[in-house]
Amino acid sequence: MKTSYKFSKAFKVCYIFSALLIVAGIASICTRKINLGIDFQPGLIEEVRIAPPAMQVTYNGAATVSLDASNTALDVVISGVGAENETKTFTYGQNPTIDSLCTALNSIDGISAKVLSSGSANSYGIFTNNAETSRLSTDKPFMLYVSSSQTETSIDELRTVLASQKVVLKELGTSDNRSYQIRAKIANDDSSSQELQDGVLSALRKKYGKDNVAIVKTDFVGSSFSGSLILKSILLTIATVFLIWLYATIRFHWDFALGAVIALMHDCLIMFSFISFLQIEFSTTTLAAVLTIFGYSINATVVILDRVRENMKKLNTKDFTEILNQSLNDTLARSIITTVTTLFASISLLVFTTGSIHDFAVALTIGLLSGCYSSIFISSGFISFMRRNWTPGAEAKHVKPRPTAETSLSN
Repeated sequence: MKTSYKFSKAFKVCYIFSALLIVAGIASICTRKINLGIDFQPGLIEEVRIAPPAMQVTYNGAATVSLDASNTALDVVISGVGAENETKTFTYGQNPTIDSLCTALNSIDGISAKVLSSGSANSYGIFTNNAETSRLSTDKPFMLYVSSSQTETSIDELRTVLASQKVVLKELGTSDNRSYQIRAKIANDDSSSQELQDGVLSALRKKYGKDNVAIVKTDFVGSSFSGSLILKSILLTIATVFLIWLYATIRFHWDFALGAVIALMHDCLIMFSFISFLQIEFSTTTLAAVLTIFGYSINATVVILDRVRENMKKLNTKDFTEILNQSLNDTLARSIITTVTTLFASISLLVFTTGSIHDFAVALTIGLLSGCYSSIFISSGFISFMRRNWTPGAEAKHVKPRPTAETSLSN
């Protein structure tokens, strides 16, 4: 005989357990705060490369000369008093190596270019240090770098170098074209982006040398942008919950829909509690995990509610709790199998990834467990309470009867 579990006996215990966990989470949020990522706080995003310079360029003359390196060519912009305003373009296709590009630059009056390393390297790999001015002078040589001349370093080593700066690091590109994204958030609006840049740059130069660090790109997330992103995220979450409630109300009944929404809010609060407990960085990636769980949890809840609606017509009983228990037993195997198979993927990400993907996997794993639990106990417990005085036939006007064989023949 198939085992039948009395899930209703655990409803009160589960509600007390969830309430205690959520209260503890709210207390943690109030005291320890949520570890907001750079997406939701003003901060700095820089892309850096560690490499020795391949070429140095100087200029001795009255004109103003600057260099601009793109993906396909190196532009020499000449302007100022006593010079014709012009831009000379040296494509990498016509100057395929650092040596040939150096020869081309030396053909311009006043410019002196010297190869420092990797003369035979492909010129398509050229990049510059955007932290330095691109204007050429005799006092300070302008450095050009190539990807193939990068020194061997690792992200773990960079984390050690920048440990005091409290930054988040991410590897970009391939082994032949490696760069690192540095993300640093500021504590308040009084801190400037320049202070952040100076701290990161000085730490890198102290370890690798002044000329061996190139800042490829720098972006600063302002307080207005981060505040706008927080507001949009909140509105997005509210809109998602509202649409789910509307869908459940149309498909089932208002108390079923409210039970489904309560389960969603339960999952959201549980996830934020653990995000605060574990001090997981809350970024747009983590928000994606929360919204993913919304979809997963409502799907599991709808399957149970659909079986409840079917058993309300099929089972000959006046006890709604009995109908609910039978429905939960009917869908138990499906709920467990769906959760376990999805956990295989999330746990794999949890074990084998780092950074923002790891945080996503942690939030997703917690949400999967909470979603399965809330669909069975939280949503069903609320509906059981609302239907405590239920009588058969009370929902007849909300349920369209299915055609039977007899009605089909009579028609």
